[in-house]
Amino acid sequence: MAKDDQGKKNWNETTIAVRAGLESDESYNSVMPPLYMSTNYAFSSFGEVPVYDYGRVGNPTRDVVGKALADMEGGFNGVMTSSGMAALDLMFTHLDPADIIVAPHDCYGGTYRLLRSKAAKGHYKVNFIDQTDDAALKAAFEAKPKMILLETPSNPLLRIVDIEKVVAMAKKTETLVVVDNTFLSPFLQKPFDFGVDAVIHSTTKYINGHSDVIGGCLITKDEELYTDMRWWNNCIGYAPSPFDCYLTLRGVRTLNARMSRQQETAAKLVDYLCSHESVEKVFYPGLESHAGYEIAKRQQKGAGAMISFELKGGEKSVRSFVNNLDVFSLAESLGGVESLIAHPATMTHRGMGPEALVEAGISHGLLRISTGQEDAQDLIDALVCALDSTLSNAA
Repeated sequence: MAKDDQGKKNWNETTIAVRAGLESDESYNSVMPPLYMSTNYAFSSFGEVPVYDYGRVGNPTRDVVGKALADMEGGFNGVMTSSGMAALDLMFTHLDPADIIVAPHDCYGGTYRLLRSKAAKGHYKVNFIDQTDDAALKAAFEAKPKMILLETPSNPLLRIVDIEKVVAMAKKTETLVVVDNTFLSPFLQKPFDFGVDAVIHSTTKYINGHSDVIGGCLITKDEELYTDMRWWNNCIGYAPSPFDCYLTLRGVRTLNARMSRQQETAAKLVDYLCSHESVEKVFYPGLESHAGYEIAKRQQKGAGAMISFELKGGEKSVRSFVNNLDVFSLAESLGGVESLIAHPATMTHRGMGPEALVEAGISHGLLRISTGQEDAQDLIDALVCALDSTLSNAA
């Protein structure tokens, strides 16, 4: 009864997520795919290498979730890794010491740290630029970079990069285009539709959605790049455990329902934040005032469930706000069922350093919200209490 791969290509991403791996068990015909915990596999006879021989090379549970994510994104196949950072580093193995990678100047702090540190060791050259600046992009492509990494929406300021425009520029210099799609997932954005070469996910976030598994995935558009990346994944040893993949696949099946509700709630929180006098500015692609609003409307299916905003009064106001905030958890990460709030300058992006933070526009008054599954009114009430307290303390 299971559909072949060609049939799956015609399914909506929601159907792919729910049906991934179902009825694939040939031993007992279980509906759900089994969890294969074995580290090694027996050879049926001398010289006959089986499909799976060693767990680092391949695992049936891992392959099911990798293919499911690739089908949802519209790619060829996905290589699962032990973290989102591992997925990025795996992609960067495609670079040689003389190669240039163009990266966002306002990217996730861990991405910035990885690129800067390995460039300093001579693994490759990196050029951090504002990818929303046409002049900066033009200048960057004149150097004929080997790869460009896009993070759209960006973390944490939710800047929007025009994927289609970047791809058109990249084709002229034969530059690989890689998109970190963690903030939106394939439910809200499909970069392959615009001609990119690879898509990265920290599956820790929306893909798994329950804040209990760290993982990553690198999805490629063509088989050759996938084969190369799978080889390097085995060589380096970035593969995740089968159990982590099993939990991730379970999370994938509810991605549509979770993101739909979280995005709906986020829009309500944005409406309130925009109306409060303690808030200096709200960063959210669903706002018509957002600089990337028109681009987001064209390349995204929704604005997402991430919100950033600046408080008047800087870090002093942030401290008062956080100390009076209920319901939300003060924690790093994002995309789980629980609502989180983070202070990027001292948490997720503190490793960038003061100068890089200023250049990226990340102030000490900036806070980032990952909207969860809680009741929307409870979240708004919590914001009301914390913001009103901040206003009182500032008076």
